[in-house]
Amino acid sequence: MSSERLDEARRGTGSGIAFVVTGPSGAGKTSVINRVMGELPALAFSVSHTTRTRREGESAGADYVFIGEDEFERLVRAGEFVEHTVYSGNRYGTTREQLDEAFARGNDIILNVEVEGAKRLREIGLPGHPIVFVFLAPSTLDRLAKRLRTRGTESEAKISERIAVAAREMIALNSFDYLVLNDDLDAAVAELSSIITAERLRIANG
Repeated sequence: MSSERLDEARRGTGSGIAFVVTGPSGAGKTSVINRVMGELPALAFSVSHTTRTRREGESAGADYVFIGEDEFERLVRAGEFVEHTVYSGNRYGTTREQLDEAFARGNDIILNVEVEGAKRLREIGLPGHPIVFVFLAPSTLDRLAKRLRTRGTESEAKISERIAVAAREMIALNSFDYLVLNDDLDAAVAELSSIITAERLRIANG
């Protein structure tokens, strides 16, 4: 590939591709996505709405839009979510408005969603916009458990619950376009960046 074609692919196609990144809680999705966002232009991030309590170090409006159960339900009834799901007792959803705004600016968009949300997006699609599905996870559940314990935000019982959920989520691997193993942050960032660049080039070439 020529350097000109590579630069074009990295800049984006203007077609509004949705890159859906999912995986177990604690897999490091946010860290990988943030790094990729800093490396590739024309890439927006879809900030999910959630009823979950904000964790220490999280920024409202940047990491998540934190809302109450009543407001979440109002948005559901109004049809504002393109996908929404329940994970570990909390609700998460992606609003249509955020996607439309990003696409209108000529950007592609990264969505950090739960596995069930990704399944829903595969079912309904995004008319007029290609979707690429990426599953991101450590190579083993033991590594995932270690990450969750290092994070120090949850009890051992909650960690065990998340590991059990992660084991079930792994069954969905075959329904994703790509698997990124996040045992090494730099390698995972490089791999996701390469996926986005390659898909931009593939879609631009029709």
